[in-house]
Amino acid sequence: MQLKNNSLKAEIVKKGYTKIAEKYHKQRHLYHNKSLLLKFIKYLPKNSRVLDLGCGAGVPISKFLSDKEYRVTGIDFADGMLRLARKNVLKAKFLKMDMTKMNFKPNSFDGAVSFYAIIHIPREKHSRIYKRLNKILKNSAVMLVNAGGHKEWEEFVEDYMGTQMFWSFYSPKKTLSMIEDAGFKIIWNKIME
Repeated sequence: MQLKNNSLKAEIVKKGYTKIAEKYHKQRHLYHNKSLLLKFIKYLPKNSRVLDLGCGAGVPISKFLSDKEYRVTGIDFADGMLRLARKNVLKAKFLKMDMTKMNFKPNSFDGAVSFYAIIHIPREKHSRIYKRLNKILKNSAVMLVNAGGHKEWEEFVEDYMGTQMFWSFYSPKKTLSMIEDAGFKIIWNKIME
């Protein structure tokens, strides 16, 4: 299904994740993506400030980082997910915020991470997200993002865990190019199938 209205696309994601928050959270485990997170924290000084974009219920990303003594700020716009995140990760700070409208000051974070979130934003907005991240991250910051699949999807809506969900992303090659164009240096990448 093709949608013309971007606010409708965002509403599908917001309502969908609020509806399935408990079910989605039960599928997550603290050790999901652990090897990637261990690689990520090798580049972060202790006690760094880390932004978790699309933090969901806080597990595994915010919880893992918070348990390692990083100062985590998670953002999400699905109320159901934020309620769970605040309950699951007491040491982190969680804000209701749309990542396409982030309003943090420049140089606010030492690192940023995003899993399974950017893929739910219309892909024509991805470049702006990376450019904004480059401004709110410190010069020495590191970023770990899961930004798409092994191929390209302009956009689609389908059933996901009993609710409608929106996806949109570029090919890995285009995504890497956009990240570099935003001012980042690629130090490692992996195409996950």
